[in-house]
Amino acid sequence: MTRFAVAVIVIGCAAAPAAAQHSPSSHDAHHAAVDARGAGVMGFDQGQTIHHFRLYQDGGAIEVAVKDPVDAGNREAIRRHLPHIAALFAAGRFDAPMLVHATSVPGTDDMARLKAALTYTYVETPGGGRVDIVTTHPDALAAVHRFLAFQIADHRTGDDAAVGRRP
Repeated sequence: MTRFAVAVIVIGCAAAPAAAQHSPSSHDAHHAAVDARGAGVMGFDQGQTIHHFRLYQDGGAIEVAVKDPVDAGNREAIRRHLPHIAALFAAGRFDAPMLVHATSVPGTDDMARLKAALTYTYVETPGGGRVDIVTTHPDALAAVHRFLAFQIADHRTGDDAAVGRRP
């Protein structure tokens, strides 16, 4: 076998896993796995709820709501989960996102390090709840935006990752 043929085979074998990672079916499998882990970590059905992640000039927000207004079980589970998340994040603990996404989530190391510069406030909404994240610290703000942009992409929410004004 020539060196060229060996090189082609080696390159082809190395490229195959990368191509598989970016195929539509692998994206669907990844999203299904995120949903399955999310249900376990968050305690509510990911298919019956909707997440939104908002980037604001002073931080951002995590919103979760039921799709069906009469779904009291998932709504109450959201309302139990989000205050807990706000408290964990305020303490600099970001284990839950890591467990859901099965990876180190961008921004969380800096958010943990800069926890004193961030506030997390739980707000009950008609469909579930929201965690408002606020900071005036530039590095903390950049970390929050990285965190939320990753969430938008990995949960495939379709939210705009552009920074807007808080309503």
